Amino acid sequence: MERPAWAPRGIDISVPSVSRIYDYYLGGSHNFEVDREAARRAMEFMPGLPKIMQANRAFLRRAVRFAAAEGIDQFLDIGSGIPTFGSVHEVAQSARPGARVVYVDHDPVAVAHSEAVLAGNENADVVTADLRKPREILASPRLQRLIDLNRPVALLLVAILHFVEDEDDPYDAVAELRDALAPGSLVVVTHASYEGIPLPPERAGGAVDVYKDIRNPLIMRSRENIARFFEGYDMVEPGLVPMPNWRPDPAPEDEDPYSYSGFAGVGRTA
Repeated sequence: MERPAWAPRGIDISVPSVSRIYDYYLGGSHNFEVDREAARRAMEFMPGLPKIMQANRAFLRRAVRFAAAEGIDQFLDIGSGIPTFGSVHEVAQSARPGARVVYVDHDPVAVAHSEAVLAGNENADVVTADLRKPREILASPRLQRLIDLNRPVALLLVAILHFVEDEDDPYDAVAELRDALAPGSLVVVTHASYEGIPLPPERAGGAVDVYKDIRNPLIMRSRENIARFFEGYDMVEPGLVPMPNWRPDPAPEDEDPYSYSGFAGVGRTA
């Protein structure tokens, strides 16, 4: 397999990556055939997966604009993946010139591509780290250069928590990050769930099994368990809802049924 020029040396391009599969769903070009094959296998069970990812990105952009309108000018995007059109720094810095953005990912392709995209942008940077180790994220010099934790921050945990198994204590990781944030900070979450998928759970489970096969288990939590990630936050209206229903602009018309799979919400620290 030929290694593209943008692929960092040292990564195994024969192993699928969640962030590159996501990039493929969104129509990006930073993915390998092994990623596309895994995506196509998952889509055999859930053909609407690209629609889910598009709804996820649309919600993310709305949430970033909401945070900017609330006066927040610091954004910490953990599990950021490969930047695509309309990424957090583009939306945030358009809404609030001078806004500071730190991306965090553990995929070397995502980090390398982020560095290339952010070259020359003094108010944005990327950190190589894992959500499961929040102290390493918070102690990063790159984060500390841009993010003042004594001021409100928008913490973005979009399409990442469902890749952290319960045995890795995702609730504790989110709580540790929450406790490091100043009052008035926001947490922005999307999470996969069997609730809302327009398919029988056993069929949707076939797509979940594909992620298990590539050693990136997809944890489909209930709405009740997703709500636990917001403990210690006050929910912003309209609460924890399907992605198209969170402050739509304009109101969704003829939205694809798959777009309502899973949940999205925003919480605010007191």
